[in-house]
Amino acid sequence: MPVDWIWGLIGGLLIGTGGAVYLLANGRIMGASGILGGLVDRSGWSTWKERAAFLLGVFLLPIPLYPLYRAVDTHITSNWAVIIAAGLLVGIGTRFANGCTSGHGVCGISRFSLRGIVATVFYILAGGVAVIIFRHLLGLV
Repeated sequence: MPVDWIWGLIGGLLIGTGGAVYLLANGRIMGASGILGGLVDRSGWSTWKERAAFLLGVFLLPIPLYPLYRAVDTHITSNWAVIIAAGLLVGIGTRFANGCTSGHGVCGISRFSLRGIVATVFYILAGGVAVIIFRHLLGLV
């Protein structure tokens, strides 16, 4: 019996816990796009150490967890044009929404933020529309 849903549950719990710890420790919302964006455009350069530590943890934590993983089929496409287009669309969307899934979806909804709820509804709808266009209409995935 497949139990891949457990990995999603564990991931969700880890993201939620990370968001709570970040808020308690820093008094700020854990929005990954804002953390990265503040380093790129230097608007958050005064807190570059905590931003760099967060990003370092995001990239390095999977290494010690690797022995726990087994082969998981992610159903990701091998079409690089689609992967690049998806990345650009996500990046543009996070700039339009002034945040991403961690800031609006995880932290915003848990705080009953109307802005976070509205942004989450719209990025989920946009994701559904993108799937319809790319997979079903254009057949690219």
